[in-house]
Amino acid sequence: MSARMLPALTALLTASCASVPPAAPLADAGPGQRAWAAACADSDGWDKPGPPFRVYGRTYYVGTCDITSLLIVGPDGHTLIDSGTDKGAEIVLANIRALGFDPKDVKTLLLSHEHFDHVGGIARLQAATGATIVTNEAAARVLRSGLPDPADPQAKSGHPAFTPVTGKIVTLDGENPILLGDWTFRQIRTPGHTLGATSWSWQDCEGAACKSLVYVDSLNPISSEGYRFSDHPELIAAFRKGTAEVADAPCDIVIAPHPVASALRARLAGERPLVDPGGCRAYAATASERLDKRLQTEAKGG
Repeated sequence: MSARMLPALTALLTASCASVPPAAPLADAGPGQRAWAAACADSDGWDKPGPPFRVYGRTYYVGTCDITSLLIVGPDGHTLIDSGTDKGAEIVLANIRALGFDPKDVKTLLLSHEHFDHVGGIARLQAATGATIVTNEAAARVLRSGLPDPADPQAKSGHPAFTPVTGKIVTLDGENPILLGDWTFRQIRTPGHTLGATSWSWQDCEGAACKSLVYVDSLNPISSEGYRFSDHPELIAAFRKGTAEVADAPCDIVIAPHPVASALRARLAGERPLVDPGGCRAYAATASERLDKRLQTEAKGG
């Protein structure tokens, strides 16, 4: 989808939003963040419930203890990023309601990458909300089939099938910003962990204090046994390009699909700062080191 098609996309996604009521009053962020940090351990269960909380401004965490899902709310409809597993999606819906929001006001579903632990429940969420999924063609193919892409580095790892998506999907080409309600999201294509992996950034404000939030994909070069990243130079080039764009992105608050990858629990507990302008650079540096190490191992025959 080109930049010229942005108004059409906006009209498509907001046409049914006129009756959406204003967002619920925002609760104080601190207690909710600390409650999640107390309830959830690092690398906790994918489907372990955790209390929802406000991250910043109108951005809320509604996922489980080990799988992130973010709700970005607005008077013209809400956007939800990632579903978790099918069981996890039930927790996401319960957390949205616990915050005082109606899942039916979710108008758009975005995703990080097309593995079952992050999108296995997206069909359930789409059925519950009626929302339109916005993604790229590589990820859309997997959502439609419910099966890993044969070209996915982890295709032979035994990832279970998930419920295929039968509802509306809008696919984008390029990396142009998209307008959803009163939000502008920048998509950063970050293939490598999967072919359709995408990171997202947006700006959120508390009064006059505005911060850039980045939901950065896993950027982890893990694979099925026998897969060699070095046999796929185009994927390596795309991996490095996306990682560099993450490093250069305006970034005050970074969050990852697995909370532990961005040290979220420690940051919510006050052990590290939640707002860290260097967070994306550090995340990208770690990802680059992992890829370099993986390629070195492959060069040695490993």
